[in-house]
Amino acid sequence: MAAHRPVEWVQAVVSRFDEQLPIKTGQQNTHTKVSTEHNKECLINISKYKFSLVISGLTTILKNVNNMRIFGEAAEKNLYLSQLIILDTLEKCLAGQPKDTMRLDETMLVKQLLPEICHFLHTCREGNQHAAELRNSASGVLFSLSCNNFNAVFSRISTRLQELTVCSEDNIDVHDIELLQYINVDCAKLKRLLKETAFKFKALKKVAQLAVINSLEKAFWNWVENYPDEFTKLYQIPQTDMAECAEKLFDLVDGFAESTKRKAAVWPLQIILLILCPEIIQDISKDVVDENNMNKKLFLDSLRKALAGHGGSRQLTESAAIACVKLCKASTYINWEDNSVIFLLVQSMVVDLKNLLFNPSKPFSRGSQPADVDLMIDCLVSCFRISPHNNQHFKICLAQNSPSTFHYVLVNSLHRIITNSALDWWPKIDAVYCHSVELRNMFGETLHKAVQGCGTHPAIRMAPSLTFKEKVTSLKFKEKPTDLETRSYKYLLLSMVKLIHADPKLLLCNPRKQGPETQGSTAELITGLVQLVPQSHMPEIAQEAMEALLVLHQLDSIDLWNPDAPVETFWEISSQMLFYICKKLTSHQMLSSTEILKWLREILICRNKFLLKNKQADRSSCHLLFLYGVGCDVPASGNTTQMSMDHEEILRTCTSGTSLRKGKGNSSMDSAAGCSGTPPICRQAQTKLEVALYMFLWSPDTEAVLVAMSCFRHLCEEADIRCGVDEVSVHNFLPNYNTFMEFASVSNMMSTGRAALQKRVMALLRRIEHPTAGNTEAWEDTHAKWEQATKLILNYPKAKMEDGQATESLHKTIVKRRMSHVSGGGSIDLSDTDSLQEWINMTGFLCALGGVCLQQRSSSGLATYSPPMGPVSERKGSMISVMSSEGNPDTPVSKFMDRLLSLMVCNHEKVGLQIRTNVKDLVGLELSPALYPMLFNKLKNTISKFFDSQGQVLLTDTNTQFVEQTIAIMKNLLDNHTEGSSEHLGQASIETMMLNLVRYVRVLGNMVHAIQIKTKLCQLVEVMMARRDDLSFCQEMKFRNKMVEYLTDWVMGTSNQAADDDVKCLTRDLDQASMEAVVSLLAGLPLQPEEGDGVELMEAKSQLFLKYFTLFMNLLNDCSEVEDENAQTGGRKRGMSRRLASLRHCTVLAMSNLLNANVDSGLMHSIGLGYHKDLQTRATFMEVLTKILQQGTEFDTLAETVLADRFERLVELVTMMGDQGELPIAMALANVVPCSQWDELARVLVTLFDSRHLLYQLLWNMFSKEVELADSMQTLFRGNSLASKIMTFCFKVYGATYLQKLLDPLLRIVITSSDWQHVSFEVDPTRLEPSESLEENQRNLLQMTEKFFHAIISSSSEFPPQLRSVCHCLYQATCHSLLTKATVKEKKENKKSVVSQRFPQNSIGAVGSAMFLRFINPAIVSPYEAGILDKKPPPRIERGLKLMSKILQSIANHVLFTKEEHMRPFNDFVKSNFDLARRFFLDIASDCPTSDTVNHSLSFISDGNVLALHRLLWNNQEKIGQYLSSNRDHKAVGRRPFDKMATLLAYLGPPEHKPVADTHWSSLNLTSSKFEEFMTRHQVHEKEEFKALKTLSIFYQAGTSKAGNPIFYYVARSKTSETFCGHL
Repeated sequence: MAAHRPVEWVQAVVSRFDEQLPIKTGQQNTHTKVSTEHNKECLINISKYKFSLVISGLTTILKNVNNMRIFGEAAEKNLYLSQLIILDTLEKCLAGQPKDTMRLDETMLVKQLLPEICHFLHTCREGNQHAAELRNSASGVLFSLSCNNFNAVFSRISTRLQELTVCSEDNIDVHDIELLQYINVDCAKLKRLLKETAFKFKALKKVAQLAVINSLEKAFWNWVENYPDEFTKLYQIPQTDMAECAEKLFDLVDGFAESTKRKAAVWPLQIILLILCPEIIQDISKDVVDENNMNKKLFLDSLRKALAGHGGSRQLTESAAIACVKLCKASTYINWEDNSVIFLLVQSMVVDLKNLLFNPSKPFSRGSQPADVDLMIDCLVSCFRISPHNNQHFKICLAQNSPSTFHYVLVNSLHRIITNSALDWWPKIDAVYCHSVELRNMFGETLHKAVQGCGTHPAIRMAPSLTFKEKVTSLKFKEKPTDLETRSYKYLLLSMVKLIHADPKLLLCNPRKQGPETQGSTAELITGLVQLVPQSHMPEIAQEAMEALLVLHQLDSIDLWNPDAPVETFWEISSQMLFYICKKLTSHQMLSSTEILKWLREILICRNKFLLKNKQADRSSCHLLFLYGVGCDVPASGNTTQMSMDHEEILRTCTSGTSLRKGKGNSSMDSAAGCSGTPPICRQAQTKLEVALYMFLWSPDTEAVLVAMSCFRHLCEEADIRCGVDEVSVHNFLPNYNTFMEFASVSNMMSTGRAALQKRVMALLRRIEHPTAGNTEAWEDTHAKWEQATKLILNYPKAKMEDGQATESLHKTIVKRRMSHVSGGGSIDLSDTDSLQEWINMTGFLCALGGVCLQQRSSSGLATYSPPMGPVSERKGSMISVMSSEGNPDTPVSKFMDRLLSLMVCNHEKVGLQIRTNVKDLVGLELSPALYPMLFNKLKNTISKFFDSQGQVLLTDTNTQFVEQTIAIMKNLLDNHTEGSSEHLGQASIETMMLNLVRYVRVLGNMVHAIQIKTKLCQLVEVMMARRDDLSFCQEMKFRNKMVEYLTDWVMGTSNQAADDDVKCLTRDLDQASMEAVVSLLAGLPLQPEEGDGVELMEAKSQLFLKYFTLFMNLLNDCSEVEDENAQTGGRKRGMSRRLASLRHCTVLAMSNLLNANVDSGLMHSIGLGYHKDLQTRATFMEVLTKILQQGTEFDTLAETVLADRFERLVELVTMMGDQGELPIAMALANVVPCSQWDELARVLVTLFDSRHLLYQLLWNMFSKEVELADSMQTLFRGNSLASKIMTFCFKVYGATYLQKLLDPLLRIVITSSDWQHVSFEVDPTRLEPSESLEENQRNLLQMTEKFFHAIISSSSEFPPQLRSVCHCLYQATCHSLLTKATVKEKKENKKSVVSQRFPQNSIGAVGSAMFLRFINPAIVSPYEAGILDKKPPPRIERGLKLMSKILQSIANHVLFTKEEHMRPFNDFVKSNFDLARRFFLDIASDCPTSDTVNHSLSFISDGNVLALHRLLWNNQEKIGQYLSSNRDHKAVGRRPFDKMATLLAYLGPPEHKPVADTHWSSLNLTSSKFEEFMTRHQVHEKEEFKALKTLSIFYQAGTSKAGNPIFYYVARSKTSETFCGHL
């Protein structure tokens, strides 16, 4: 369009500009501001090519806006803003006006635009509060217009002058003459103006003449300031025509000045006209003056006289002062070398001028007006430029007791010197650097007085264009003197802040100061500026303070903070500033917080630039880690250190770092001190910054969110720089670095909507992995504000009506909300959409980030480890401690979840629906997966309260609403595959909650709403089964059977007699949803009848199968009948036909799944359908049969050996080992079985694992856990733990023969040998017989002990290989566990000796201690009970054996006797045998025999052990499920072993049920282990006869007879008669 129809396109752009003005759109927000700026830039660019079209359009818009009628303050403000936008656009378009503009354009500009601009210049007077801004903007337009269209403007002025020469009216309009003040004037144009006014001056009336005099003076300064080179050139090459015009006008004006009053009016212009005549000035400086120039000389003499106070009139003195200041100012634009005469003229007046203007006891003023600060500023600037080193007047202005006006003048003069340095010979500001200390003091005092005074005064608005005089006088009669004084301090403060902004070095300079003093003064300066940022009642000062701080953070400025230690000073001061600002932001004490955040982003950029520049300096600093707090123990909560950041304390903190740096030799001490107490300020600043950025993420202001997200990038950049300096990981500085970078990348999504942006923010918040002080504090602060906002919302409008103060605070809150995203007041307005949106955003924020607040920094729980199949570093723990998934009810997260659930049924009249909807969506879609377990448990607990003690449903509307919301949340949650959800879904079971939901919904009836809820619940069940692998079930088969039972009751079929077609339709939908849910439930589900009904298991299963199969067949028949009816009537809709087809398909699938999982109990009921007389039925059966064949149904379940096969699979499952060596089911069973059954469990586990050649893996897992639980080596295997019982059983079964061979001969010698017949072994003096000798008894005991000990340590070659495996496993498990307990430092220093350093007795001691404690010593002490002796030994021998066992145990434990005095004499013997014992233990434990070399004596498994395993698993099934759900590692374990176990147990049924084919087996007491022990003791397993019998599989042993003997069973069907005959 732009190329083919340019005119229409430009008009369209102009129209869009018009439509988006504030007067049309209302109050501006961030989006409309951006759009307006974009439109403005577009028009400015177009004007370069289509100038006339754009200007014409803008002029028309301006005219229309000016003619609008407005009402109200808001409309007036929007009008003012619109006018400013239009005028600013016009000015920029005119400034870029092309040079080849046609005359037609000029005519148009004059006719249309000029009158509108003049309207602003002429009519905007003091009555309008925005007058100054509009007049300034309009004058800018006129200035740009006159650059290329001077003739048009000049023509208007000239015409008006001509009209006034013939006008006879007294009240004449001189506005057009005043246009001279605003136009662009160069040398040629000034000549034209002078010539024109000189020509017509005399004919003008007095009012017009005064207007010309005033306007010409301003036109001259326009020329000088815009074209200083032309003025300078005037004194290099005098221009006769300019001088002639000026001289002529001077004479005319001199003639006009007849009276004192007129002289006072014209002297300022006269001195300017004289300046335009360099030759005349040269002439009158001589002693002899030309007659024509005498009036000029007399003028100068009068000027000097009046300036000295001898003029006789105060009016003349004031005018002389003005004229002299103009002379001084003009002289600064002339080079001394070009004309020194004018400088002599200036010097002749300047002393008197200074005395007049800068007299503290009598400040200069015009009449009754306050001080003329503009004149004083011009004078001070000019004097500095003329003589920069003559600074007496500077000292007067700097003096503390000087009037504040003098301070104001000085500061503004310095600002002008800095910002306006157009000419080369003007001195620079560095000449004033010597006064930096005085200026800083002035800033501190002014700041104190301004801030102190503003506490009692209302907020004011500052107009930047008003002079100091105008500001004060406009309030002269409105405020008290104290108010005026406070206001003057504020204006002075604003000027000082602007001065810092203009040149920070002026206040940073510290000549001849030491580092600490420099740092202190810098800290004081920055602290003062920081204090100004949150001053909402001084917005302009706050804005300037931010700009000044930004300049102070530039690279060159930071180096001046403390040149002796720039990096350390930067960290301390800048971090203190960051901490203070972020604290104010998070406490929401700032308006326009989005703008402050943008500024903060620029500060962060500057900080990073400095860090990058000083990277090497950073590296050499030994204190930076201390400053930053890396490695220090910092409390996790951000609230642990609340700092009061008033002026004095900020200073104290900023300067305190200096003392830390005085002694560089004590860096470690400093570091330790810093870590032990309060976190370093750098860490605190980072934490507060994180908190602020996090909390801006829930702002309803999209721009604020995007700015906060972009700030994360600079946090990451700082971490990158820091980690490069200190050579540590970036995650040490920012644990959530990766997510922060993602936040930063998303911040570029400028075009995204608010809802989409919040959704993206919440997705990223859920990815925050590591809890930090920042995100924890942000969550807690947001939660507190959310609670407050929730109360306000729920009490609205009641709170508003009850509290008289609420109405006032409501207005404040709304006004504040427009500027900031924080609700800082005590009320809330629900009509303001941002209020509710902010609450919704906060809710989403808390949901998404809540998970990270649950994580604890404490080390994870106990773990078992895989066998040493690879390096230690590669082994992976398989078990984690079980933690409560509901959480502490007192934690903020738990409270938040409780409150959130209560809002699910919020019935607030105005916003109840919105709250319910948003809570449902946020919890279902945005909740952190880590909170799922807590949510599930809280939902379960809440819904369980909907039933009374008898289990009856408590039906109420609120309960029904909660149930419906829960269904929706759960469906969203399971449907939405949130990242990380799989890991947390299984940590809490949802079985109870789901069953209660179904139980509640069942009683709702068949009304429309009830049917809809049932349908949604069925859909939830289907989704639940789709996520089955991620969920945990404690009793899955029982749960799914119950769900099938409940849901099949909802299938209506043709029993639905509803007359209403809509209800019928809903019912069909329920049928469909129910059947889809049943299909998913029945997949792989063995039917499990209720227990305790007295019916055989297979019979009960058969009946249950028949019930469901019949239901499904009836439903199929219903579908067929309805389809037939539809075919006959033809009146059925196509949609219903599709529904029926889908329902029929689901029913067939349900039948297939049912039969597939229950072939053994169902095939007999279904097979007959294949021969049914009804063709449709037979076809259905064939369809079902086809599907189960396609699904791969295992028909081997119909085989006679199915029960044995299932028991075999159960054993395989329990002995299943994961990739990392973990035993999920076995270890779960070990953790949940009651201690009363540990003996039986130990026997079962050892037997089963040994039969599978996996005993080592079992021992490894059990021993590792035992070692982890032990407090020290001395407590290892001392308790009655399961690991101890397993070890004891192993020693008993595998070591019986060894002990028999080892101890039997020794014991018999002691008992039967004549040498030992009358020997006593008693060594306790208190128990000694009178005839016995203690020393002899000690020798006897020592002799027997030595004999036994040497026999034991010499038997290593006879030590059973199975027990070698046990000892080796114990040794390795102990080594591995102690290694993992060792500190990181120990590992780094010496990896090999770490265990010996930590435990001197080394881990081999655990082997010896356990072996003697659990194996050898029990047999020595009780040889008869151990089966070694046929009868008990005599008491004296028993006593000796007991004492000997103590000595042997001490040797094994590697400890000496200390407590028992009578055993101390044996310490020498004990100590001397430590090494021998150690070598023996190493011999039996250092090598593990391979599986092939070990005879697995227990490879024969009795049915008793298998049935005992079945009973243990069945009785503890739910506990195993709970344990695995909170401890299993999906990736390590693979396919869920618990699911397989639950399925097998469901098929097998409970242990009480007697299987039909094997009733005589289960009735026996199958707990005997004597047969295994007998077989082992006599090594029957090694005989060939046993091996031959075993291969035949015809003999089994199970149970015992009444006499306690084992019973053997011969299975005759395993051998044919021919085989028997042949053998016989």
